[in-house]
Amino acid sequence: MTPPPGSLPAGPYAGDDLAPGSLSIALVSEHASPLATLGGVDAGGQNVHVAALAGALADRGHRVTVHTRRDDPALPDRVPLREGVEVHHVPAGPARPLPKDRLLPHMEEFGQHLARAWRARTPDVAHSHYWMSGLASLRAARELGLPLLHTYHALGTVKRRHQRLADTSPPERIGCETEVGLGCDRVVATCRDEVAELLRMGLPADRIGVVPCGVDTDRFTPLGPVAPRGPFRYRLLQLGRLVPRKGAGVSVAALAGLPGTELVVVGGPPRDVLDDDPEVRRLRGLARDAGVADRVRFTGGVDAARVPALLRSADVVLCPADYEPFGIVPLEAMACGRPVVASAVGGQLDTVADPGTGRLVPARDPQALARAVAALLADPAARAACGAAGRRRVLSRYGWPRIAAATEAAYCEVLDAEPAATRAG
Repeated sequence: MTPPPGSLPAGPYAGDDLAPGSLSIALVSEHASPLATLGGVDAGGQNVHVAALAGALADRGHRVTVHTRRDDPALPDRVPLREGVEVHHVPAGPARPLPKDRLLPHMEEFGQHLARAWRARTPDVAHSHYWMSGLASLRAARELGLPLLHTYHALGTVKRRHQRLADTSPPERIGCETEVGLGCDRVVATCRDEVAELLRMGLPADRIGVVPCGVDTDRFTPLGPVAPRGPFRYRLLQLGRLVPRKGAGVSVAALAGLPGTELVVVGGPPRDVLDDDPEVRRLRGLARDAGVADRVRFTGGVDAARVPALLRSADVVLCPADYEPFGIVPLEAMACGRPVVASAVGGQLDTVADPGTGRLVPARDPQALARAVAALLADPAARAACGAAGRRRVLSRYGWPRIAAATEAAYCEVLDAEPAATRAG
């Protein structure tokens, strides 16, 4: 499907090898490469989102370039991800992994490289992901007069509210996020909770739209290989970045009230260095103190190809984050026909239908988590019903073809309007 007639600009934006009605799209994701192994401290839902969105837009006939920071000197400048999508490794700062909270000083260089790349091969539209990508993209887009959309994925106001002194974000973050939101043509929020936060930040409502994250419903399915299980009657699974705010400590504490049940924690560094990870050591200490150390297993970071089989192996998937800007794991679990017990925060308020597809519980409450899980474990029919309803919900709302079409519509609306760069000038 292509955009409606009249939605695409003529002249210098036209791609020289694109079919009529197709767009040349630049996605900017400074720290979250679509090529990264999932489960690391800075590799999670955004990586999945950017990779899948790029592929789904390419399926609609568009040409997509994902610009991400080079973090290894051996990486080629450009890597084909799939037909219609390539990854461009932008030199900005040292060519080695850096925590994302230390990348701000390199965003000016990132933006300069974007401007040069876009001047040489001009996209029709740019879509930045995360606030630092937005900062770099905004400056390049203004210089070239390009339309720019932005997706935050997480907001500094929310992170500071929940983490307080533990927030390692640069102090400039919130001000920069406001600058990006006011300077871009459209903010693409991922859930209703985020919209409310953006309005509190002073962003105009008419510049905000909602397009949720999606899930690959062909790969995440109820049928398919199932990861081997241990000797326990029930299995709980938690998947994602291994950082305290994801709530694995809450899952460990809840396990004390769930006899005969194992908890598999998927994510973190590679397995060969797992024992050195501070969060793994903290969680193992909590498990020992709770008397459940023999029922908690850490897999470390895993390749994306292994994730569906792991999800299918669970009786219940846990998503007990302190806060969650969107949360892709509930969608993946629901697509695999598994019930979800999640904290009632952020995007999970939109995705998890309680009681239809799972249960929503207060954040940081192990007892509430344990009660909700215990009720599901005791009722196989309820688990099956939640799983089936979750699959239906994902198919009707969150498949990537639907998400790509909604994103494309946002691009076309912006392309039909006066660019933000012109307004700013």
